[in-house]
Amino acid sequence: MGLVTSATNDSADVLIVESDGPVRVVVLNRPNELNAANAALHKRIAEVWDELRADRQCRVVVVTGAGRAFCAGGDLNLLAEMNTDADYREQILDEARTIVHSMVRFPHPVIAAVNGPAVGLGCSLAALSDIVLLDERAYFSDPHVSVGLVAADGGALLWPSLMSIVRAKEYLYTGDRIPAKEAVEFGLANRVVAEGTVRDEALALAERLAKQPVMALRETKRAINRHLERAVLDILDLAINAEAATSASAEHGEIIARMRKRSEAKS
Repeated sequence: MGLVTSATNDSADVLIVESDGPVRVVVLNRPNELNAANAALHKRIAEVWDELRADRQCRVVVVTGAGRAFCAGGDLNLLAEMNTDADYREQILDEARTIVHSMVRFPHPVIAAVNGPAVGLGCSLAALSDIVLLDERAYFSDPHVSVGLVAADGGALLWPSLMSIVRAKEYLYTGDRIPAKEAVEFGLANRVVAEGTVRDEALALAERLAKQPVMALRETKRAINRHLERAVLDILDLAINAEAATSASAEHGEIIARMRKRSEAKS
């Protein structure tokens, strides 16, 4: 594809939007950090959906990660600052609300090209997408509970709509990995593709969807996503408030401090 890369602000390097005709490719671009979300990336993920909605040429969006991961969740520095700074915590959680609402209400198809591990926020972005393709090496894991948090904008909100509640509980309570094949069997993804081909497969599907009648496709998505929207309206505020409380807890702060210490020792 003849992709054109666009940058829209000073932090745009952490999230790149590539264009080819009616297809937009949103690339999480912190490959050395496995695309873990720092403040700049989290803000851009919250902003980009309004930008794409205003793009009159956009018909389909593909979301993927640079390098070998899709998204490793929240950056440890971001989590540590949320633990101690109430204003910062409120800002990040407001952005989390925006991401959920913006993706659920986004008018065009969104394809997640999950090219590697999708952890925490990575699970959320995939679950909020319309179609999910997984590299055979990819896996999902939502470790919110394991680090002392409520999975407010991710698994707790969306997984029960995609797989059985008892299965969602097991994987949220434990944070265990869900390999690609099992993710498809559970209903979290559409299909697994050969290693290294997920972006090409997603772009081929995006081109096909871009040729569908625009209004019929948009209104079909809107009708289907009313199911998700009901879940969002009923659950999101309760879950976000619970995540805010756990984010400020001493238990969570201690876990993040230990994780940062281990990370620094490895570097």
